[in-house]
Formats: sequence, structure tokens, C-alpha cells
Amino acid sequence: MTNDVMNRLDAASALKWLRAKIRLRAGRTLVGVDGVDGAGKTTFADELADLLKESGLTVIRISMDDYLNPQSKRYAQGRASAKGYFEDSYDYERFSNEVLEPLGHGGSGRYRTAAYDLDSESEVKSPWRIAPDDAVVIIDGMFIHRDELCSSRNKKVWDLSVWLEVPFAESFHRMSEREEKIIADPEDPANARYYQGQLIYLQSCDPAHRADLVVENAAPHSPVID
Repeated sequence: MTNDVMNRLDAASALKWLRAKIRLRAGRTLVGVDGVDGAGKTTFADELADLLKESGLTVIRISMDDYLNPQSKRYAQGRASAKGYFEDSYDYERFSNEVLEPLGHGGSGRYRTAAYDLDSESEVKSPWRIAPDDAVVIIDGMFIHRDELCSSRNKKVWDLSVWLEVPFAESFHRMSEREEKIIADPEDPANARYYQGQLIYLQSCDPAHRADLVVENAAPHSPVID
């Protein structure tokens, strides 16, 4: 993969960099937080949200994990299919209709935050909400730099996007600590669908090259101090 990204920061510096960039913007701002599974996307996005709220900004938090496809679509190419993991995990059409289009520039502002619950493997219909015209929308999720959402650094749905850089050895270790059924070794056959599916993403989309900011997130970061 190529990677000539100008902005590569530790997590604390990245949060301050993003806050400074977002403060200068007018209207709604779409921020995407990407990374491999276990990279710390949700934590980083929540920290950014808290930092912006402390600055007096209105923040909306949404996770791509609430826009999964049902099992029948996720496993349509087979339960072991890495290609299926990359291509079929998320309902991009519904995500676009309920989140990206209404919350984008010129959008109606009438949005939802969830369409699917993984724990119950069932569709959900979260209530419609209305976003203020100046809201910052922070969305965390895998594969958000894929072609449908981001064909290049200068042509994407995101006003700002982040790639969290974490080695697979560390990300799978984190997931194994979080869930006992996950094996820490990324190359274990039990992880093939997920590990190989993410490799397809890295090789075909090069998300670090498409992001505005690459964050070194393999180690805990120091608190953000003004």
C-alpha cells in the first residue's frame, strides 16, 4: 500500500487537531472514524465527541455497527467468506438514506441512528430526529473509506476522516480480551473471514491514504491538555 499522508499524529494530538479543524467549519460537519476491528474506533469517536461538546458544539454520534445487514445478506457468500465480510457486512443504501443524505450539506436534517441490532439479530427503527444546522456528526465504523463513500482523499462523503493505525497483532489481542471466543492470533484459521476480509479492504482501498489524518493508536494516549 502507498501512504504519503501528511498528517500522522498520536491520539491526543489528533484529537486537538480535529477540534481545531472542526471549530473553523460552518454548517454540518460529517466526521468518519475508521480502523480495523479492535482499533479503538468507538472510544476515539466518543473522546472526540466529548471534547467538542466541552467546546460548546452540538454533536451527534452514530455507529456503522447499527447499520449491519441481516444474517441472510451478511453470509450470502458463505460463513467463511472473507470477500463476503468486506462486501456484505453493512447496509450502505439504508445508511445513506437515513444518515448520510439527510445529515450532509443541504440535507433535510431528518435522520435516524440505527437500523439493525446485532445482539438480537433483528431490524430496528430508531425514531426520526432533527439535526441542528451546525451539528457535528461523528460516525465510527469499518470500511468507511471504501469506494462508495470515499473514492479518494478529495472526493468523499466525509468532511473529515480518520484512520486509526493499529497492527493486527494488537487489534486481535484487544478483541480476545473483550470476547473470550476470539483468538488473539490474527492468522488463526478461526479468524480467516475477518482477518482476510480486512486485508481485502486495506489492499483495495488503502484507507490510510484516503483519510485526512492517520492516528497512531496502538498504545494508550495521554489526556488532552489545552
